[in-house]
Amino acid sequence: MEQNVCGSSSGASTPKTKRRVKNPRNSDSSPRKRRNQNVECGSSSGASTPKTKRHMQSPRKSDSTPRKRRNLNSSFSDSPRCDSKITTIPNYGSEDDSDKEEEEVTPPFVVPRVARMFMDEEDVEVEETCDNVTLEWLPQSPQPSNCVSTAASPTPILPSPIEPSNKFQFEWRAISMPQIEPHLRREPFSQISGPTVSFTKPYEAFISIWDNEIMEVIVRETNIYALQVTTAMLENGNLYPHSRITHWRDTNVNELYVYFAMVLAMGMVIKNRIDEYWNSSRDIFSTPGFSTEMSYDRFVLLSKCLHFNNNKNLNSAMLTGSQAKLFKIKPIIDHLNCKFSKLYNLSQNVALDESLTMWKGWLDINQFIPNKAATVGIKTYEVCESQTGYLWRFEVHAGQDTLALQEDDPVSGGVPALVLRLLNGLEHKGHTIWMDNYYNSPSLARELKVRGFDCVGTLRTNRKFVPSEFQKITKNDMIVGQVLGCTSGDVDIMVWRDRNRVALISTYHGLVTTRCGDTFKPTVVQDYNANMGGVDRKDQLLAMYPIERRKTTVWYKKFFRRLLNVSVLNSYILLKDKSLAHRNFRKALITELLAVHKKPKPTIISTKSQVHCPAPYPFVKSGKSDRLRRKCAVCPKRSNTYCKVCNVAMCIYTCYETYHTLH
Repeated sequence: MEQNVCGSSSGASTPKTKRRVKNPRNSDSSPRKRRNQNVECGSSSGASTPKTKRHMQSPRKSDSTPRKRRNLNSSFSDSPRCDSKITTIPNYGSEDDSDKEEEEVTPPFVVPRVARMFMDEEDVEVEETCDNVTLEWLPQSPQPSNCVSTAASPTPILPSPIEPSNKFQFEWRAISMPQIEPHLRREPFSQISGPTVSFTKPYEAFISIWDNEIMEVIVRETNIYALQVTTAMLENGNLYPHSRITHWRDTNVNELYVYFAMVLAMGMVIKNRIDEYWNSSRDIFSTPGFSTEMSYDRFVLLSKCLHFNNNKNLNSAMLTGSQAKLFKIKPIIDHLNCKFSKLYNLSQNVALDESLTMWKGWLDINQFIPNKAATVGIKTYEVCESQTGYLWRFEVHAGQDTLALQEDDPVSGGVPALVLRLLNGLEHKGHTIWMDNYYNSPSLARELKVRGFDCVGTLRTNRKFVPSEFQKITKNDMIVGQVLGCTSGDVDIMVWRDRNRVALISTYHGLVTTRCGDTFKPTVVQDYNANMGGVDRKDQLLAMYPIERRKTTVWYKKFFRRLLNVSVLNSYILLKDKSLAHRNFRKALITELLAVHKKPKPTIISTKSQVHCPAPYPFVKSGKSDRLRRKCAVCPKRSNTYCKVCNVAMCIYTCYETYHTLH
C-alpha cells in the first residue's frame, strides 16, 4: 500500500529531557519494558514478539510529551542535601564499613563519503522537494527464502545525491527507486579489530589492566586512609584496646592481589555472609581455602581501609559538582578507561547504551531505570562491542554540569556531547554506532557521518529536524507491515508499522526490507536487534559472578567491585582463547594470582636434626614441695627435669629413653 506524504517540513523543537523516554505499548499509564520486534522467520508482522531485554522499542501512537525517568536524588533520604554540601562530604551517600558485609597497527586514514560535501566553500544547489512523494517501497516479486535480504531490481549506478552546504540543513525528499544498496552507502571499515597485545595466560591479561602502577596508588592511599581512620577514632575516643584497627599493618601490592583473588572467588562461591567463608566446622558448608589464604580480621580490615584518593586533596572550589561526587573513585575510572581503549580495537558494530549498578541507599547520583535488572542505582554510559560485550569506554552519570548551549549548534547539548566524548578516538575508521531513541537525532546522525561513523537506531519523532508529517502519523494511519520513509541524502528516517508505530533512523539502510517467511520487514530492524545488545550482553555475563555484595555500605567500594568484575570479563576477551570457558578462565585467574603473590609460609626447622638433652626446671629448687614439679609424660610421677627439644617433662633415668624411643 502506498501513502503520499510531503517530504519537507520544519522540525519541532527538541524536548529538554534528561532521561530516555519509555513509550508503553498501550495507552495505560503504567511503565512497560521495551518490546522486542518480531524478527523470527515465519512469523507475521502483527504477531506477538518474545520478551527479551534489549530489542526494538515500539512507541505509543500519540505521545504529546515524553515521559521522563524518575530521578531518585532524594527518594531515599529524609533530608535531601544540596550540591554545595555534597562536595564537602568525602563519604556522602555512604555509611561506615560493616563487618558483614602486538604491536599496534595504524590503519590507513579514510575520509568519509559525506565529509567531502563540507570541504567546498561554494554553495550547492539543493533539489526541490516533491509535494507528491511515495515513501514506501517493498520488493515487487519476492522469492521464497528464509531471512534473506531481497532487492527490488538490479541496482544501477546512480550519481551521488546532492547535499546541502550547511551541515544541519535537512532537505527531506523521497528515497529514489531503485535504491542504492546499503553496503555501498556504508562507511568502509578500516580497523584491525581485536587485542593489540597477545596474551598466553589469564594472569597476563589481568595484569595488563591492573598493572603495578595503579596497584601502587591503591596501596599508598589505603595505608594513608588507615592512618586517618585510626587518628579520627583516637581523637573521638572511639579507639579501644580490642578495636580491630589496632592490629593494622601497612599493606603491599602482593597482599592486594591476594585480596582481589579472594573477592573474585566470592563471586564463584556465593554465600550470604562474609564470615561464612571462614567457617571452620568440618561440615558441608566449610570453605577452608579462604582461611588458608588470609585471616578473617585481615580481610575485613582491608575492605574497610581500601581507598583510592586522598580525602585531603578534595577541593570543592576547584572541582565541578560532577567531579566532586566522583572524586573517591576517579583514579580508578580514568585508569580503566585508558587501559580498556588501549588494549583492544573494536570491530565495526559498536553499541552505545547505559548500564546500572544496584545501589538502593541514599545517593545523589542514583538513577531509576525500570527495564534494567538493578532498577535503581549508579548509571554508566558505556561503549561496548556488539559481538563480545567488551567494554571500551564508560562514563558515570553524576548530573550535568552547566554547559554553554550554543543555539546555532544542534550538537552542543548534553546528550550529543556525551556521545561524542565516548566515541573520541574512533573517528574515520568506519564504525557503526547502534543507539536507541534517547541519543538519536538527525543532527547527531549528520555529525557522526561527517566524523566517519554510521549511525543506526530508534528515533523520537519529536526531535528537531524530523519532518512534521512523521510526527503526526499514528499506528491507526498505517497497516501492519507498512513502511514510510524519506531521506536527506546521508540520513534516512523510516516509520514502520508492527504492533505499534516504530520510528527509525539510519545513515545507510534506506527502505530495504528482509523477507522472513511470508512477511517482509525493514532490514534496519533486524540489524538493530542483532547489534544493539552489546551492553546487555556484558551485564548478563557479569550477573553470573556477583562480586558486588548487597551488604556493602560504601557506594564507591561497591562500584569498584563492579569495575573489577568488568575488568575480568575484558581480560577474558583479551585472552582470545575460545577453548577456555568464562568460568574456567576465572578459576585459572584466581589460582594464578594466589600462586604468584601469596606470601610464602615460614620454614619450620625440623626437630629431628637437633640434639635432645635433659635439663632441670630452673624454677624448681631443692627442698620445695612437689607442686612445682611437672607430671612425667611416661609415668604418673612428678619430675623436675625435661627435654629441651621436646619441652616435655620426664624422669631422666627411667623414662627419658622410653619416651624418645616411642616418639
